[in-house]
Amino acid sequence: MSDAPPKLRIDKWLWHARFFKTRSLATKVVTGGHLRVDGQKISKASHAVSVGDTLTFPQAKRIRVVRIAALSERRGPAPEAQALYEDLTPVQEKPPAHSEKTVPAAPKFEGKGRPTKKERRKSILSRRQMLERSRALE
Repeated sequence: MSDAPPKLRIDKWLWHARFFKTRSLATKVVTGGHLRVDGQKISKASHAVSVGDTLTFPQAKRIRVVRIAALSERRGPAPEAQALYEDLTPVQEKPPAHSEKTVPAAPKFEGKGRPTKKERRKSILSRRQMLERSRALE
């Protein structure tokens, strides 16, 4: 018998550890060249990983760094999945809500599309009243 450590495909492990909802999403990240195992880019989903390997990959607008703590035979519940890895991701501070770098929200459009005939008449009348008042002041 061989004393080789147990290994598992990288896409299966990412799916078992619940980093991705489907195995095909995990495969896309790996084949897209976005995953590193111990600092080396991996582009094949069939790459075998073992306990102790460090993975670096993007997820939800941040970079995740995890160390494999265990391998699993199946995709289990979340508490079981969290026991499969040690999270080494550095804690990122959230930027202040009103910092200079953030772009302010666009002003909301108060209208409801094209004005109705009634609204158009009202605006025409108000313009006429303004013109009459300005002529009266002259």
